[in-house]
Amino acid sequence: MSATILLFGFVVFIYSVVIHEVSHGFAAQALGDDTAQMMGRLSLNPLKHIDMFGSIILPLLLWLAGSPFLFGYAKPVPYNPRNLRDQKYGPIKVALAGPVSNISVAVIFGLMLRFFPDILPATIIPQLFALIVAINLVLAVFNLIPIPPLDGHWVLMTLLPARFNNFKSFLYRYSIFFFLIFIILFYPIIFPAVPWLFHLITGLNF
Repeated sequence: MSATILLFGFVVFIYSVVIHEVSHGFAAQALGDDTAQMMGRLSLNPLKHIDMFGSIILPLLLWLAGSPFLFGYAKPVPYNPRNLRDQKYGPIKVALAGPVSNISVAVIFGLMLRFFPDILPATIIPQLFALIVAINLVLAVFNLIPIPPLDGHWVLMTLLPARFNNFKSFLYRYSIFFFLIFIILFYPIIFPAVPWLFHLITGLNF
């Protein structure tokens, strides 16, 4: 992989994570909470969102270690769920806004690859577009897993009835252990969903 592709991939990763987090903030604002706006987090400026470890060091370490998949995270965009007009399903809507934004980016660039290949120069451009699709699909699939602190856990926590409150507390208390177990054992099993989605959108092999 050339230095150009690596650098482009890193920039795409950073901005994809930023778009993901900003989408949480805009969803919360649309539902009545202005916390993210008041804290200056409704911005595409990466410096407002980058977490040094999660956005830079962790993906770099995984890449240097030859990991078959890369992931990372940014500083979560804050919001106050008590301000949401939809108290029952508002947290789910805010949580899913992030993965939906990544899927939207993947679909836009993927459909350009699929249906408009003739207008893309026969150079490095199609490869760069494919990288955008792949990175955003990885972020979307990864964040939909229902384990704290990933976005998918808000769906689980919101839909589980009150009789599961002890389980919710248990999951939060030991979330770091469940997260590590998931990364080591289960994410490699789920990861094949990314190539399948990539082919579904672009018509190309991953």
